[in-house]
Amino acid sequence: MKKWYLILFLAAFFLYACGGSNTTGDTEDVSEEPQSMIEDEQPKAFTGRIKEVQLNDPLDEALVEKGKAIYELKCSSCHKLTDQRVVGPGWKGLTKQRDPVWIMNMIVDPDAMLAKDPIAQELLKECLVRMPNQNLSDEEARSVLEFMFANDAKE
Repeated sequence: MKKWYLILFLAAFFLYACGGSNTTGDTEDVSEEPQSMIEDEQPKAFTGRIKEVQLNDPLDEALVEKGKAIYELKCSSCHKLTDQRVVGPGWKGLTKQRDPVWIMNMIVDPDAMLAKDPIAQELLKECLVRMPNQNLSDEEARSVLEFMFANDAKE
């Protein structure tokens, strides 16, 4: 007899916990996103210490070469120049997806970006590995950015 009470109790509990059936005819669509998260709406990016980046048009070949050397030494083990994700996201199209200021701040201070920037935090959820601080100077990071633009210009 105790088994039946236990079975009835568990069935009632699960029915209650799952919300039971909706017999009132009202339907609530719980799959909708809140109005504040419309698809086209991007979360407000955190602005780090770099507030402005002067872009070169045409690209500065000396900066591109310096950026390529830094990429090969410090970045290539986690980032590919294609859209392939290895440890971190691939770099193809990155300069078209992200603001240069955001990219620079992510390069020079990934810890602050991962702590405060919602885009960086979403990337961390995807990649599951924190970007290490490579201790690049602003000038080195600017060279890497120039190399990223050169990589995207190959498309």
